[in-house]
Amino acid sequence: MALLYPDNCKAHHINLNLTVPSYRNPYLAAKFYLHAMLGTSQQINEAIAGGQWFREEGSGYFSQQSTKPQTIGYSQADSPVGLLAWIYEKLHDWTDSYAWTDDEVLTWIHIYLFSRAGPAASSRIYYETEHEKGFERGGTYNPKVKLGVSRFPKDIVAFPTEFGQVLGPLVFQSSHERGGHFAAYECPDLLVDDLRAMFGKQGGAFGVVEGKNDYV
Repeated sequence: MALLYPDNCKAHHINLNLTVPSYRNPYLAAKFYLHAMLGTSQQINEAIAGGQWFREEGSGYFSQQSTKPQTIGYSQADSPVGLLAWIYEKLHDWTDSYAWTDDEVLTWIHIYLFSRAGPAASSRIYYETEHEKGFERGGTYNPKVKLGVSRFPKDIVAFPTEFGQVLGPLVFQSSHERGGHFAAYECPDLLVDDLRAMFGKQGGAFGVVEGKNDYV
């Protein structure tokens, strides 16, 4: 939304930043590659290790969904057990040892299975984004929209929050000791606290909507 509608989106917050610093920010790029070579930053070490694991062991779904989404979509719609296997794998691998209950897992699966669009809809967004260069555009610097970044250590890739500077004016950053890819579900208290801090009266995004300074 921030990239597509920068004149209307006043601020945004993310908890997954996949962008590595480049020549556009030589200081951060040098810091990243120096730490990467020397192994002197725990967060960068964790991000590199997580990225390597994801490429080698966890990215098969991405290749399928970004090239032939409808093929897996038919299988998911036809087989509830197949859909369960496809989704639960991510719930297990991408969380910080979250103790999923049977009811929680079944609720997630049923949302995919019984939605009007069907389970293929969640796969097609990968195809559409990939073929419209959306992932590439996602690393574009956006000077108009204030940005907040939260880091959860067990996400797919968990770069230091300061790397958000390559995406836009970074007005809030927070790094947590727990949480994974589904932070909004695993530890909603932490994410809510971050949003309140970012948009609250002492936050970097306070007052981004003119005349609406008392909504937090």
